[in-house]
Amino acid sequence: MSIIDTHSHIYSEQFDEDRDEMIHRAFEAGVEYILMPNVDVESIDAMLAIEDKYPTQCISMMGLHPTSVDEKYQEQLKIMRSWFDKRRFCAVGEIGIDLYWDKTFLSEQIKAFKTQIQWAIDLDLPIVIHARDAFDEIFEVLDNMDITGLTGVFHSFTGNIEQAKKVLSYGCFKMSINGVVTFKNSGLGKVVEQLSIQDLVLETDAPYLTPTPFRGKRNEPAYTDLVSKKLAELFNMSQDEVNSITSASAKSLFKLK
Repeated sequence: MSIIDTHSHIYSEQFDEDRDEMIHRAFEAGVEYILMPNVDVESIDAMLAIEDKYPTQCISMMGLHPTSVDEKYQEQLKIMRSWFDKRRFCAVGEIGIDLYWDKTFLSEQIKAFKTQIQWAIDLDLPIVIHARDAFDEIFEVLDNMDITGLTGVFHSFTGNIEQAKKVLSYGCFKMSINGVVTFKNSGLGKVVEQLSIQDLVLETDAPYLTPTPFRGKRNEPAYTDLVSKKLAELFNMSQDEVNSITSASAKSLFKLK
């Protein structure tokens, strides 16, 4: 049964030495699609080069990551918006708010987030939301915008059950789960098991957040299988069922063939 890694930075420099081998390991592990979120203007060429080489399996998004927002964010957004006129992307992402690293440009992050949400609505594309230490700020933006027609996913969801219920209350978002669910003390498993598998998709966020038993090493899309295995355990269902349901959700959300 095929599996989909809905969020993987395989264009990262950490894969420069063995990128093709790493991608083929994923295919051999049953990964059907690897979706690639953009980060900033500098990451675009490397991301698109991978898609050019694997056009039916490695699919690009376009967006400005919140930690890449600074006083010149509008210049980056202008370049990114022009890309949507040139070709198709599977989502507007990775976008959102991050208050873990730096709060200096919070107002700019909010403005960039709102702008990119509107792109997604206008272009009929899903958004991929980065919400690190910023659920309240994300919810405030969503609560105060007309998001009619919007769809998307809260990437690398690590919130509590109240935050999960708030995400689901919008009626248009999935949550993507990665290796954090395998971490012994993360507490995420206790949240996830209160949810429905229909509300979830899988991701790695490679090269980050490597699942147990490889924690501390570089993550890669082949390890999506370990996330799937953990969810099968939490929901007391077969791994084939987890893969089938989450893959169907991802294909519908991202309009994959």
